[in-house]
Amino acid sequence: MIKHILFPVDFSPSCVAMAPFVQRASAIFSSKVTMLYVLEPSMAGFEPLVRPVPAMEVDRRQIAQAKLLSFLESEFPPSETGRILLAGDPATRIAEVAKRDGIDLIIMPTHGGLFRRTLLGSTTAKVLNDAECPVMTTQHAQTISPREIEHREWMCMLGLTADSERVLRYAHRMAESVLANLTLVHALPRRELTLPEELELLRKVESAERQQALNRVRQLQIAVGSNARMEIVVGPVKDSLIGAARRLRADALVIGRSPQGRSRLRDLTYAVVRDAPCPVLSV
Repeated sequence: MIKHILFPVDFSPSCVAMAPFVQRASAIFSSKVTMLYVLEPSMAGFEPLVRPVPAMEVDRRQIAQAKLLSFLESEFPPSETGRILLAGDPATRIAEVAKRDGIDLIIMPTHGGLFRRTLLGSTTAKVLNDAECPVMTTQHAQTISPREIEHREWMCMLGLTADSERVLRYAHRMAESVLANLTLVHALPRRELTLPEELELLRKVESAERQQALNRVRQLQIAVGSNARMEIVVGPVKDSLIGAARRLRADALVIGRSPQGRSRLRDLTYAVVRDAPCPVLSV
């Protein structure tokens, strides 16, 4: 499924820390890797007053090209790894290259170096919104490392929307291709009690909602030919999903993005991508 991986870099520690995850994905899928660096517009200050702009840009491009060729050279030998240098807005160029070159997966940190704009870098947020292919990110590349290759536990977050079948189908195919155990998790928000006598009614409501969710997940599994383990968790949705990923020691968390044509990063998706304890594969 994953024949070509795009690894956008900005030479930051976050990108260096992301390299083992790219190597692991490349090894599992026998994929080609292409590194991409996007040279952003110059913020040169007074330098244009003493040097012509074309000369400055030539120097900047030459320096960037040299850094790109030597960056992570031992991990990704230039003879085996494509290296592309472009200029412009990083997120725009990343999405363009992914579409132009038929990229199957983009792997990048959530922030770092030039990507550092907010807790979830604006470049990563734009790529998640604009890219047509799946995107794998992780906030914690500098503090965690890929699990041993034999440990393959994947988790798929299902919101039970109209898009859930597509997300489950992708997660099922990916888990099969890497021989991973797949667990499907759906979160039900916990209601607050106002009176003690409401407790029994709340239990009945939660039981009915849990059964409805289980029935819907079973239908989705039948539709895609999956037989994954199912879990229904109750509580604050983001915290429950993050807790499930930690408890399962998930290697990857698969989540869905909204369809193209409107904002694809909802608040919940944003929070999960930002805080998940493992790489998040947004499809």
